[in-house]
Amino acid sequence: MSESANIARHLPLMAARQPDHPAVKVPRGRSGGRIDYLALSFRELDDEVNAWVARLGAKGVRRGDRVLVLVRQGLPLIAAAFALFKLGAVPVIIDPGMGRGSFLRCVERSRPRVLLGIPLAQALSHVFRRAFASVEVRVWVSGSPTARCGGAGPGKLAETAPGELAAILFTSGSTGAPKGVCYEHGMFDAQVRLVRDTYGIRPGEVDLPMLPIFALFNPALGMTTIVPEIDPSRPAAVDPAKIVQAIEQEKVTNTFGSPTLWRKIAAHCRATQATLPALRRVLMAGAPVPPALFAEVQALLPNGTAHSPYGATESLPLCNVAAAEIDAAATLTGRGTCVGRPVDEIEVRIIALTDEPVATLAGAHELPPGGIGEIVVRGPVVTKLYDALPEATAAAKIRDGDTVWHRMGDAGYLDADGRLWFVGRKAERVETREGLLFPDQVEPIFNQHPDVRRTALVGLGERGRQRPAIVVEPRGRAVVETPSLRRKLMRELRALAAKHPHTDRIRLAFLHPAFPVDVRHNAKIHRLTLAKWAAHHSGYELDKREVPVGALKR
Repeated sequence: MSESANIARHLPLMAARQPDHPAVKVPRGRSGGRIDYLALSFRELDDEVNAWVARLGAKGVRRGDRVLVLVRQGLPLIAAAFALFKLGAVPVIIDPGMGRGSFLRCVERSRPRVLLGIPLAQALSHVFRRAFASVEVRVWVSGSPTARCGGAGPGKLAETAPGELAAILFTSGSTGAPKGVCYEHGMFDAQVRLVRDTYGIRPGEVDLPMLPIFALFNPALGMTTIVPEIDPSRPAAVDPAKIVQAIEQEKVTNTFGSPTLWRKIAAHCRATQATLPALRRVLMAGAPVPPALFAEVQALLPNGTAHSPYGATESLPLCNVAAAEIDAAATLTGRGTCVGRPVDEIEVRIIALTDEPVATLAGAHELPPGGIGEIVVRGPVVTKLYDALPEATAAAKIRDGDTVWHRMGDAGYLDADGRLWFVGRKAERVETREGLLFPDQVEPIFNQHPDVRRTALVGLGERGRQRPAIVVEPRGRAVVETPSLRRKLMRELRALAAKHPHTDRIRLAFLHPAFPVDVRHNAKIHRLTLAKWAAHHSGYELDKREVPVGALKR
């Protein structure tokens, strides 16, 4: 057999190349005002992975087993994942924050033979027996993020082919039911290559990943992982001072986080007049990054660059845009959000919008530059199917000879320079008698109002005859509780809308106290949920001098 495509092979190579360089640091408290970390070198992390391999093997975990991984972020997640890859077992990663019902349905559908989990997870598996009925082997893991497994000799690496199933990673379900994405070993290998080459990442760098799963790439990239002090189930509740302290103390060079997190971090840095000179790059993703936030973050980086990678659980990375390439005027006048040019080895096309399956590329109508349609992608990081969901696979994949195009479920267009522009989720488009409206061509216009925290475009009624409306989350309650301020806000929103032909059609607004957002990034707005909410609440006619009071319910 040719060289294994197993991603776990990178760790012993890095352990040989930089044995004493820190591989992972897990916070365990404070000492003298500094963050106190449990630190493992690459050699020690490789030994820890081998200890996990020995323990899992002794428990009966076999090559090809599906292993539901419910452990704490930090050392247990990284070591267990690499041990499973090394064994040739298949980690199943489900975000428990998606809600109990969705989580249990995902567990049942993924049919894990092994449950690798903390005591709480093991207890829940006995309470909800039906969902965990496939589990035959239970491996208990400490609930401590600094727990270690113990010493063992070198474990044998499973020689995996590029097309062999490596992991099942579940989508967040922000615009539909969560789905298990089947990753092959060759896809992980390609991700490591494209991330490294796109951003110029080199061994010896230091990363602070504010989404736990991104820590899994670092051992293969030779980067030190600084585990952040953040609750993955409540990322928006992060204390930005702790993130900034970690970046400064550990001289972090690379970090990934959602726009929601970086908005809080940027505000903290402004308040404390801090900059982040050690950072070479900040990657923001999970939702469109507003031009103002790009500018705020870039101002913190005297020696670095703010980026936004475009992709999804099914395919990442696809495109990249840097702060210097952001066209704020275009976004603020309704052209959408530029997500950059495709990275190497990735092809992007735009096809006509349809909610029906497209079996082959010949059955799709490709649009020319400037035409808004659905974004479809092809390349070595593009996954081929969803686990145990043939209908979802048929709806999202397009066959093209021996290759597969993935339908992103996003609407957008390519400009004359080959840059990709995102205008919104296909499912969240609003179809009126006068034509289509897309969230990212509407919301940035209203979001410019100083009393508005964020807005959401929704459609009321049936497709094709929907009435467009804008739901507003105000920055404070004063505008809600004071009639004169409410009237003033509505007049000013109307004035903003009237500046552009497509937003001039929007004459209805709603006030909402706190938008529902995704658990993973706390950044993606659940617009379909807001549309259902708006259908049962009083709105404000923007054209009328007097507006109804309407209850602002919590």
